This record gives sequence, C-alpha cells and structure tokens, in this order.
Amino acid sequence: MIGTRLTALFFATLALSATMLGGCKQRRPPETGQVLGESLPEGTEVPDEWAAGVDDDGYVDDGWTASFNDPQLVDLTKEAMENNLNLRLATAQVDRAAGLSRVAASYLKPSIGIGADAGGRGAPATYAGQNVLSGATYGATLNMSWEADVWGKLRARASAGEEALEATKADFEFARLSLAAATAKTWFLATTAREQLELSEEAVDTFTEILKVVEAKERVGQVSEKDVYLASADVASAKEARELADSGYQEVQRALEVLLGRYPSAEIGSAEVLQAVPPPIDVGIPADIIARRPDLIAAERRVAAAFYQREDARLARLPSFTLNAAGGYTSLTQAIGQLSAGMYAPLYTGGLLEGQLEAATADQEAAIAAYGQTVLNAFQEVENALANETLFARREEYLQEAVDNNERAFTKAQAQFDVGRVDLLSVLQIQARVLGARSALIAVRNERLAQRVNLHLALGGSFEQEDG
Repeated sequence: MIGTRLTALFFATLALSATMLGGCKQRRPPETGQVLGESLPEGTEVPDEWAAGVDDDGYVDDGWTASFNDPQLVDLTKEAMENNLNLRLATAQVDRAAGLSRVAASYLKPSIGIGADAGGRGAPATYAGQNVLSGATYGATLNMSWEADVWGKLRARASAGEEALEATKADFEFARLSLAAATAKTWFLATTAREQLELSEEAVDTFTEILKVVEAKERVGQVSEKDVYLASADVASAKEARELADSGYQEVQRALEVLLGRYPSAEIGSAEVLQAVPPPIDVGIPADIIARRPDLIAAERRVAAAFYQREDARLARLPSFTLNAAGGYTSLTQAIGQLSAGMYAPLYTGGLLEGQLEAATADQEAAIAAYGQTVLNAFQEVENALANETLFARREEYLQEAVDNNERAFTKAQAQFDVGRVDLLSVLQIQARVLGARSALIAVRNERLAQRVNLHLALGGSFEQEDG
C-alpha cells in the first residue's frame, strides 16, 4: 500500500514539475506575412498601391454613413443593428463559440466533485425521544482528477478554441458592416424606385395630354385615326409601366423593413430625392485592408485555429499523465484518503491517431487556401469599386447630356407637330427617348451611391463614428 502511494506520488510530482516548468514550449501559428505568402500562388504579389490608380491614399476614415449627409440613413442603420434577426443569429454564434472556448480551456484545470451516501444496519434505538438507526454510517467523498499538460496538447486545444472564438467575433463584425451596407443600398434603392414611380406618373400625364391634342386634331381632320390609336396605346403602356414601378417601389420598401426587423407592410417610405455622391475618400494601400477587414481577420484566425488543432492531433500520440485524488469519511470517526497517478501511452489505435492527424493537416491546408482566396476577393472588390467610381461618374455625365439633348429635341418636335411639320410618331419616339434617358440617369445615380457603399465595405471602414 505504501509502495503504491509512493509510486503515485512520484508520477504526480514528475507530471506537476513538468507542467510547472512549462512542459514543451508551445509552437506558434505562422504570422500574417507568412500565411499570406503560403496562401497565394508563387509569383502573386500584393502591390504597393491600387492598380485602379487613386490620388487619395490616406488613412481610411470611419463613420461613412454620416458622409452621405442623410440623418435618416444614420437612424435606420442604428435600427438595423438593434433589430435585424440575422445579426441576432450572428450574436448567438459568437456566444456559442465563447462556450466552446471555455470547454477547451477547462481541460487545463482539474475536475473536482463531491459524493455522499448514508446507510444503516441493526435495530432501531431511542435517543432524546426520537427513533434512530443504531450502527448508522455516513459517507462523503471529494474526488479530483487532473491531466498534466506535459507536452502542450491541452494548451493547443485551448488555443484553438480561443482562435475560433476570435474568428467568430470577426465574422460578427463583418456581418455588422455588411448589414450597414445593405441598409444604405436598400435605402438608396427605395428612393430610386420612388423617383422611377414619379417619372412613370409624369409619363402617364404627358401621354394623356398628347392624346387630348391628337383627339382634338383628329376631330378637325389635321391627323388621322391611326394617330389616335398610337397616342392611346402609349397612354396604356405608360399606365402599365406605372403599375410596374409602383410594385417595384413596394418590394424595395418591404425589403428595407425586413432588414430593420419590421413587418413588411411597405409603409416605410423613402427620401424625396437621391443624395449626391460625397467627395472622393481616402482609400489607403492594399496592405492596409489585410489588418483592417474583419473577414480577412476571421480567415487568418481560422488558419491559427487549424494550426492548433493539428498540434492537438500531433501531440495526441505522446504519453499522457493523470493525477487522481479522493478523500472523505466513511463514518463519523473514520477518514480515508487516496492518491493515484497514471500514465497512458498509445501503442496501437488502428490508425485512429494517424487519421486524425491527416484530417487536421488537410483542414489547415484548406484554411490557408481559404485565407488566400478571401484576400484576393477583397482586393478584387476594392479594385472594382475604385474603377466603378470613375466609370459611373462618366456614365452619369453622359446620361445627363443625353437627357438635356433629348428634351430639347422633344420641345422642337412638339412645336413642329403643332404646326403640322412632323407626324405624331416622331413626337412619340422622341418622348420615349426622353423618358428612357431620364430613367437611366436615375438608375446610374443610384449605382454611384451603391458603388460608394461597396467601396466603404471593401476597404473595411466602420460605419460608426469613433468617439473623441
């Protein structure tokens, strides 16, 4: 009995000493630069500046929702952050990751429990006027078990949980940024749909006025019945387009209400006109977004988590040392105590440990590849947004010129029609060109705003203004 306890004490002292000395030094996951180099194909390098070419390469500012000078947009974004259900789901995922991280960290600590029992034998006896059971026994036991982390296996498991938690937190932050962007773009789209609806109503009024003129001319023989049919057909087409525009406006309103956690009743309304695109913003350099964009941070943290999971699988092949202790009372006057230590070294597991290591290695390689793809996608989004800034600005300029010239042509054609110099079909064709150009101009203004939002999201700038 004494020899067994001495052996247990020896193993326990050995395991405790190794753990107190730090065991094997824990290997660290690769740094950002190394992960980036491993994830990208050979020859793919991150340039020092954006290929799209920008003059404003200063630090990326936060609080971009306020840059649109639309207080209602700021309020709607706050409402979305409070009530959006997908964001609530992301919050629950963070809480779950935090719980799993605690589970992984718990393996580093001892497990302690208590048990108790009571029994009796013999005949009842009377004591102080009460019946008691003579020869009664009571038992209370305190149990403790602990695995010494000699090789760092448990630390690797805990670190994997911490990295997974950090990745989920970064995912949550990117979900917030994405929700702010979706809210802004849907708000702008609602205003766009309203302007398109108003344009369609104006078209109905215009074609109705033309129809009245044509009917009056037909009564005095200045135009044929065919012209009346043409004008009537355009009125009907304009009314159909108005119904379609109204339906589109309501759909966008409902989409915005769902983003805000409201019932989709199409009652939210919109701004009266689209905001002008704010002045150009600072965009920094490509390397900046690697440390700023939450989705890239999440991808890198998953690489680190996969690294530690592989370490856990690799170290599982080494011996493990455990310490167990128990103590308590088996009667009111007798105390017992036990100490035991054990060691387990896997010799043959049928390929289990090897398979787990292979799977963990593949998971690490997949995490590195996913990180590289996420980085390239992020660069692509920024380059696209920068290029579209210039492209859509030029498109708006050209479309504005087209609107102006078409409206001048329509004014002249209408005057010529009044004196019989051109036929009605020419007037209607030019009016259709005017309406088409104006509709395209409204659409491109919305696209410019959406592209600016895309640029903010791609750069990883926060929609919230920092205090101070």
